[in-house]
Amino acid sequence: MTIQTRLASAEELESVFQRELTTDRWAATETAYALAVRHRDLGDRPKSREWVQQCLRLLEGFPSDTEEQVATSRTSVGGIQLPTYLHEGVVRERFGDLD
Repeated sequence: MTIQTRLASAEELESVFQRELTTDRWAATETAYALAVRHRDLGDRPKSREWVQQCLRLLEGFPSDTEEQVATSRTSVGGIQLPTYLHEGVVRERFGDLD
């Protein structure tokens, strides 16, 4: 028997993001990435792009010189898989042309 994780709705994730933004900016960055994926999977390209940009803005505030500095602290957020490492290059690779 497999246990399926229910995917969090975009609204649920946005609520989590707002809370994390004041308490844990790295967690908020991970959640912004998850929101970009969620909206992309829902077919909402403009909203996905907004969250990609939010994620990139947050990433600017963190050092990215070593793997330890860009390693994600969770494997998933709201049922959405996170990459092992989260930095600008990964985000741009996963989401392609953002402009």
